[in-house]
Amino acid sequence: MNTSPEPAGQQRTRPPLSEAAKASLSKTHTLFRMFVIAVIGSFFVYQLDVNYLWLTGILTVASVALGVVLLVRAAKLKESKLVLIGTISGLVVSAIMALLILVTAVFFDEVRQYQACMGRALTDQAQSACRVQLESSLPRQLP
Repeated sequence: MNTSPEPAGQQRTRPPLSEAAKASLSKTHTLFRMFVIAVIGSFFVYQLDVNYLWLTGILTVASVALGVVLLVRAAKLKESKLVLIGTISGLVVSAIMALLILVTAVFFDEVRQYQACMGRALTDQAQSACRVQLESSLPRQLP
């Protein structure tokens, strides 16, 4: 049994960042925060009321633009893996939101009626009736 402690290996420490690197990292984190707010904001505005579909669209376009900028910065500057993973995840959510916005825009009246019906529905039976009304108002699949 070896009781003598072995010498510790040399610790890997990062060299201190220059002022330009600190400013770049700060700008990337600020852009990432704005991106997260835009993604979450577009989701919650859509949930709030379908009449604000235009605002949801604007926030989704902003989140896609910020996401692309962040991807370019992350690839070029290689600053943070967490920012890169978060940006890719947020862009997936933004793509889903864009698809949802397109479908909602096509069936705007039906979705608005469904949302109004669900707002008045107090029981499970009433909510079920709202779903049936929505399904009957949407076009059927082609044979």
